[in-house]
Amino acid sequence: MGGDARFWRADKEVDLDELEHLKVRDTIYALSSGAGAAGVAVIRISGPATDKVLQMLGVTELPAARYAALHKIVSPKTGDVLDQALVLRFPGPGSFTGEDIAELHIHGGDAVLASVFEALRASDMARMAENGEFTRRAFENGKLDLTSAEAIGDLVAARTDEQRKLALRQYDGDLATLYDGWRKELIDVLGYAEAEIDFSDEELPEALHKQVVQRINVIKQAVVKHSNTALLGERIRSGFPISIIGAPNVGKSSLLNALAKRDVAIVSSMAGTTRDVIEVEMNLGGYAVSISDTAGIRDSMDKIEAEGVRRAEARAADAALRLVVVEAGNMGIPDRVSALMDRDTIVLRNKIDLIGGSTNAGIPGFDGEVIPISVQSGAGIEGLIGRLGELVQERLSAVEGPVPTRQRHREALADTIESLERAGLGALPELVAEDIRLAARSLGRITGRIDIDEVLDTIFRDFCIGK
Repeated sequence: MGGDARFWRADKEVDLDELEHLKVRDTIYALSSGAGAAGVAVIRISGPATDKVLQMLGVTELPAARYAALHKIVSPKTGDVLDQALVLRFPGPGSFTGEDIAELHIHGGDAVLASVFEALRASDMARMAENGEFTRRAFENGKLDLTSAEAIGDLVAARTDEQRKLALRQYDGDLATLYDGWRKELIDVLGYAEAEIDFSDEELPEALHKQVVQRINVIKQAVVKHSNTALLGERIRSGFPISIIGAPNVGKSSLLNALAKRDVAIVSSMAGTTRDVIEVEMNLGGYAVSISDTAGIRDSMDKIEAEGVRRAEARAADAALRLVVVEAGNMGIPDRVSALMDRDTIVLRNKIDLIGGSTNAGIPGFDGEVIPISVQSGAGIEGLIGRLGELVQERLSAVEGPVPTRQRHREALADTIESLERAGLGALPELVAEDIRLAARSLGRITGRIDIDEVLDTIFRDFCIGK
């Protein structure tokens, strides 16, 4: 068959020219289940030619929508049986992407997957999907807003229970509902502001400008309060950052290994062994935590070590919690280390196994929490892990309701607040209206819903213009 450019199909041979009109570049396919050998693998197909692709694979009798049917999958070129699969169809627009979708539930062996993918490629009617393309199509077809689309990636990447909960709330539309509510309020207020400009001769409510400003300020306060939770939302999603700092050779790398319960950092009696930041992710009480071991902080003429110290100080400055390690027998803290200490700092008196007497002594000049430990003997390590879990839970469990989870959310909210502040101060109705419009657009950027023409509905509904 190779030279006559013909496809084999379960019911007949079809000339390529007859199928030219069925070639749809916009139909895509990809493996939707995890990579690697498994009992079952799921291949998803989406696009206008989905049913035609199934037929080319030997599924001559298409299953009823949302019912699974067992079919042999065959090569469109040779007619060889590649596997038996459960085939499901989800006609658009009632599908994830809003397009026609099919799923092939096949055996998850590498050879089976390779042969089915080759058959899909050879069908010449679909192409491999790009990263995130199924979700992008769902957004473009109005099945998801941008925050829900982002939440899908977060659900897949969730490593802790709290990350899962946060992503699921966002996927369910909590964020979008909040932002859409504010945006609708702003559009409503904008209708009044526009009416003040364009329809001043009509019968409008008294003190209209004052009412507009009052409503703007109420919305602004709500947005500011919500925006203040953004950092907590990002820390739940990305991990609560904890930095281990201190002078060289006080046991920082050993502490990281003890917390991680495995060897992740090189430990040596030679000072300055750690030159770069070493990071370990942990699950504490259902929350993701990122703990960083850093270079010993001291003055150094060694350019590489000096760069390591600079990175250590930068990481410590960005951390939500700093663990300052000192030797139990040395009560002093170097100036460069103490400069990084604040209320978000715990001092760890390490090597208590080497000294006698009380292990509860404080640190001169530091009135924060001090915990005695011995990395060598393990004394105090479990208690430290428990205490860190308590602190992380205290910081992050205070979040109530939907929270921003990404930098772009924070930036758009900041733009919204800035526009509302100007609108609240604006003396000219034209400037007030423009700033309200900008605030609504900033909120719309978060969800992907921007339609300023909606303001016309408010004008005609509330003021009966032109009746």
